[in-house]
Amino acid sequence: MNILREISDKKIKETSLSFVRFLMESIDWNNRLIGISGARGAGKTTLILQYLKKQYKFSEGAIYIELDHLYFAEHSLYDFVDEFEKGGGKILFLDEVHKYKNWSHDLKLIYDNFPALKIVFTSSSALEVYKGSHDLSRRLILYKLPGLSLREFAIFKYHINIPKLTLNDILSNSRQISLDLPESFKPIQVYKEYIQNGYYPFFKENGNLYREKLLNVLNVVIENDLPIIFNIDFNSVIKLKKLISIIARLVPYKPNIKKLAEQIGVTRETLLRHLFYLEKAQILKWLSKDSHGINFLNKPDKLYLQNPNLIFAIAQENVNSGNVRETFFLNQLSVVHNISYPSKTDFIVDNKYLFEVEGRSKSQKQIAGLQGAFIVKDNIEFGSGNIIPLWMFGLLY
Repeated sequence: MNILREISDKKIKETSLSFVRFLMESIDWNNRLIGISGARGAGKTTLILQYLKKQYKFSEGAIYIELDHLYFAEHSLYDFVDEFEKGGGKILFLDEVHKYKNWSHDLKLIYDNFPALKIVFTSSSALEVYKGSHDLSRRLILYKLPGLSLREFAIFKYHINIPKLTLNDILSNSRQISLDLPESFKPIQVYKEYIQNGYYPFFKENGNLYREKLLNVLNVVIENDLPIIFNIDFNSVIKLKKLISIIARLVPYKPNIKKLAEQIGVTRETLLRHLFYLEKAQILKWLSKDSHGINFLNKPDKLYLQNPNLIFAIAQENVNSGNVRETFFLNQLSVVHNISYPSKTDFIVDNKYLFEVEGRSKSQKQIAGLQGAFIVKDNIEFGSGNIIPLWMFGLLY
């Protein structure tokens, strides 16, 4: 256990508290079993280390554990917790729980047999936590951490204090919002930076190597995380990479499932499963006429890459400004709202508001006669009436 304590102390010492993600204040840390899921690189590890450092510092009653450590090749998590709790342990922070084979089984036993112990764990966004081999749904409170919003990117990089907005704020008062924001905040400039290299917090440490780092992260998800979680083989990994390469050149894409399956060399059912895996891993974004979630038995109505940074990283020479605009809008709003695919316009939000996302010169023709409809424009700083600047939807979280 001493080696694990040393690792924990080192991680805590190296963790900065200068910038903290929005989710920190949304979590009820009093719960006994807390899960934080999200895409690789979104900042889950930093979040739990920040809370640990702020609340417990180097207390013997709290410890951070990497579950892919060699220690767990010979020791069970349950046995570790038994020793930890007997030594005065109060709270356990487990990183990347999906890398521990019997995570569901052990977490259930620990929860039931150590009632004074609190557990906080991180997991891949692809992990079906509630569908583990043992029922955790009555015990677990699960939170989802997305990548940085445009607002968080501006705060993190430029240290500008920007308030969090609601959708109602934006729809009813967009012009005044622009007037009230700090003069140091240049929204169009920040937006142009953000869409290329601002979604993942590691932009701060990687600089000019951001694209290479992002592609490496993508490879780790496909080659390591998805095979662990979904038990897929090497051949499926190759197919997934080919699928991403094809879709990246086409998004936003209304998929012809039969044709796409033939291109990849798989059956229709296998293709839908692969699309499902990539959506769960937050590589693709699956848009459907049904706003209540996805199901690999049904085909998506439209496919996107999950965020604009992926477009610039994967489809370098095929970046289309219209695709980037739509991807940004979908990515930012879907964190706090339900978005589905309408019969008219680009998006419908919360089954109530219609949005057409276009460039600066877009007219009102597309939404003429539609109730609750808005034009979202790129490259404008101020809104007017039902015309809203695209960047403003990046201030929702």
